[in-house]
Amino acid sequence: MPKPLLRRAAAPLVGVLLIISGCGESEDPRDGAAPADNGDNGDTGNGEVQLVIESWRNDDLGIWEDVILPAFHEQHPNIQVTFQPSAPDEYNAALEAKLAGGTAGDLITCRPFDVALQLYEAGHLTALTDLPGMDAFDDVARSAWITDDGSDVFCVPMASVIHGFLYNTEVFDELGLEEPATEEDFHEVLDQIAAEDITPLVMGTADQWEAATMGFQNIGPNYWNGEQGRQALIEGEQRFDDDAYVSVFDELASWADYLPNGYEAITYPDSQNLFTLGQGAIFPAGSWEIALFREQADFEMGAFPPPLPEGQGQCYISDHTDIGIGMNADTDHPEEARTFLEWTTTAEFAELYANSLPGFFPLSDHSVELDDPLAQEFLDWRDDCESTIRNSYQILSRGEPNLENELWDLSAQVINGTIEPRAAAERAQEGLERWYEPQQ
Repeated sequence: MPKPLLRRAAAPLVGVLLIISGCGESEDPRDGAAPADNGDNGDTGNGEVQLVIESWRNDDLGIWEDVILPAFHEQHPNIQVTFQPSAPDEYNAALEAKLAGGTAGDLITCRPFDVALQLYEAGHLTALTDLPGMDAFDDVARSAWITDDGSDVFCVPMASVIHGFLYNTEVFDELGLEEPATEEDFHEVLDQIAAEDITPLVMGTADQWEAATMGFQNIGPNYWNGEQGRQALIEGEQRFDDDAYVSVFDELASWADYLPNGYEAITYPDSQNLFTLGQGAIFPAGSWEIALFREQADFEMGAFPPPLPEGQGQCYISDHTDIGIGMNADTDHPEEARTFLEWTTTAEFAELYANSLPGFFPLSDHSVELDDPLAQEFLDWRDDCESTIRNSYQILSRGEPNLENELWDLSAQVINGTIEPRAAAERAQEGLERWYEPQQ
């Protein structure tokens, strides 16, 4: 017998902070930390070489020490690798200081896009285009760690996160609901949940980025046809005020009727807490939530990809490049570092990493089986849907106004009803036209 459901609250639960693992530039949940220094050249005097990995993901320390690195050491006993993270909000500055001082580790965990590109252009990262195993990664996987002209790849793509929707299976079972395939189905499901006085969608707009990352960038690829549309924006062949982008904002505006009361004041940690306490049915999500929600929720969860708009037959998912790994150009042990990097291109590494960090998916073309059934659901969407990345991340957020930040603001305003969808699309386009030549 299902437990009684918590009905829609009259006021939001606010101020509850959860311990979350960080998620990169947008401060969504996917980072980690603990500073360290690398003061020698890694020679032990007995033929053994020691390498150090710099990273921002201190939450992953135990996984690297207990699972991933022992597997590598078993095959390469003369190369000992240490995982040495820094605090996520300090990583960029700490890494640059170490690189400038000659004390950085041999292997560098790469953030996506311009942060890593700047390190490469400054001579701190080595080109890895000819690294054996790099042919396991397609153009989408490489896009976060490649020069603008496509000539050099400088980090091995390691992990992505996939966007979609998590839901409380107890709510769906009690109400006899099925996972929606189309947006029409989606709204029917939301209406049926709302009719039972249960909050249909759990999300707030106080932090803004959530409205863009789990809203606009989640459902948007189905409107602009994934990579085709993303590349067309970069080339100046599509515009943000085209109908496809206006339609994304239109759909986003419709979510307001289904969000918790007082959603304008609800922060990201608040919405996480509301969902895991059972105070809502569906959570617009990234796969990085899986591990935390497993710990916090006492109900089973399911997942479905972004429902298809009317007339759309092909599905697209935001399969966003998140973590890579590269080689410090000043390492004393380039051969051993390349040996390790080559190992990270293998199926063995892909499966170890994906099963150690449910919700972080391999970017290689190797087939992997995941132990976590919810993570496997997300991964299976790749079989039917084409992958793309968030359309503001590559090139288009280099100027002012910054497109990524603009989309945070505009997505939140659209949901809040303080700007009309078409006006939001026009403002995003006007911002690009101010500085980005292909859009002028």
